[in-house]
Amino acid sequence: MCVQGLNIYEMLWAMLTDETRYRILKLLEADPHASQRRISDELGISLGRVNYCLNALIKKGLVKANNFRNSENKRAYLYLLTPRGIEERARVTARFLRVKLDEYEILKRELEELQREAAKVADAEEAAAQEEPGRP
Repeated sequence: MCVQGLNIYEMLWAMLTDETRYRILKLLEADPHASQRRISDELGISLGRVNYCLNALIKKGLVKANNFRNSENKRAYLYLLTPRGIEERARVTARFLRVKLDEYEILKRELEELQREAAKVADAEEAAAQEEPGRP
């Protein structure tokens, strides 16, 4: 199935942001038994998106899904990070960290500017209060 030269799995991979990939891989590394519903609830994304993302991770060879055949719940899966998945998790963690550090630096500069502006306003208000009418 192709759309403008991309097959469905390449489209799914493109939908999978570094943040989503990081969060899913981190959760699965910590709890391979996590259900898609739990992943959805924990990450605050739709169940459908979790399904698409997991399928993309599986197709890229980063996650392996094993069905519990003897389980009463036939929908229960064990999601294991493959060696490639572990390597990708390290790479995406580094990229995610860089993005968050950049966001932090931008926010820090914005806060510093707001503090300077607030100090100017406070100084102006204080100066105006000291200049009472009729005072030389």
